[in-house]
Amino acid sequence: MKKYSRLQKLAWFYSFLFFGVVAMNALPFIHDENGLMFGLFKLDPIDDGLHLASALWALSAGLYSRGATIFYFKWYGLAYCLDGVMGLLIGKGYLDLGVFFQEVAVSGWLTRLEVNIPHLILGGSAALLGFYFSRTKMFRA
Repeated sequence: MKKYSRLQKLAWFYSFLFFGVVAMNALPFIHDENGLMFGLFKLDPIDDGLHLASALWALSAGLYSRGATIFYFKWYGLAYCLDGVMGLLIGKGYLDLGVFFQEVAVSGWLTRLEVNIPHLILGGSAALLGFYFSRTKMFRA
């Protein structure tokens, strides 16, 4: 039986989170009367596709190997965190091409923070796992 590392198991957790985001977007009671999820943002089919791709990438990396998992955490984490930083600074991200095609940016610093905090936390922690913690003794096994 194949033994999976702690990092690989964390990748499965990330996969679960992203599958959860896609599933939550399908639940009508989470959206307000304007179609905004939690009254903050709207996830369009492109966003759902990106979240689904992130879930599948995390799941497949976690199943394949520790090296694939480290690659996932490094590059997914960096891209996702920088998307959150960009969203925080200008109100639009780049992963969903919003910076190129969305006319209206999310306004107000508090709203920008609320909308982008998942990107900053998940992306930042993934990047830390890939670039730093993957080299520590705790995550070697």
